[in-house]
Amino acid sequence: MRTLRIAVVMQRLPLDNRWQPWQWRPLEIVEMDASSLPDQAAPRCLLSSDAETRWLFGGFEVELFRDEAEGYFLNVDSPQPCWFIMWRMEEHDGEADAIAVPKTVTLSYNEAARLMDGGERVEILPAPPHIVGMMQSFVDEYYRPEAKGKRRKPSFEGGAGVDAMARAEQDINRGG
Repeated sequence: MRTLRIAVVMQRLPLDNRWQPWQWRPLEIVEMDASSLPDQAAPRCLLSSDAETRWLFGGFEVELFRDEAEGYFLNVDSPQPCWFIMWRMEEHDGEADAIAVPKTVTLSYNEAARLMDGGERVEILPAPPHIVGMMQSFVDEYYRPEAKGKRRKPSFEGGAGVDAMARAEQDINRGG
């Protein structure tokens, strides 16, 4: 298994919209090294102005698992391999407005699809070439596509089920 320590930078930009005054989106994934301090996991406001706000959320570990190899394959095989970031709006101490807080970061297409199927907001950021290469080597080592079995076409002629249905229909037509 391979594990990456990362942080997510979330950006808030103003919108010219009376119902929604701003838009949040993931801006960047920052790779952390093993010597990163534990307090770097705490959210930090990097920039706050009328034009833009940026928050850094550290403490994420993205681990590659064998049972998710198909999801990494689907990501690597796509035209633009990417990070998938699931985030939610939350109240934060000292902030007048809610902020966008990343909850999960993954490289698995399947895991991202399960999150979206569950109603979560998932956005993407392009994965850099060295991350794509790492995923590709993991896929090469662990992904084994399922063998496609031959599928029999359903038969509409003969068969015990068809005979039973025909007898039942005859009984109904005879009034029995």
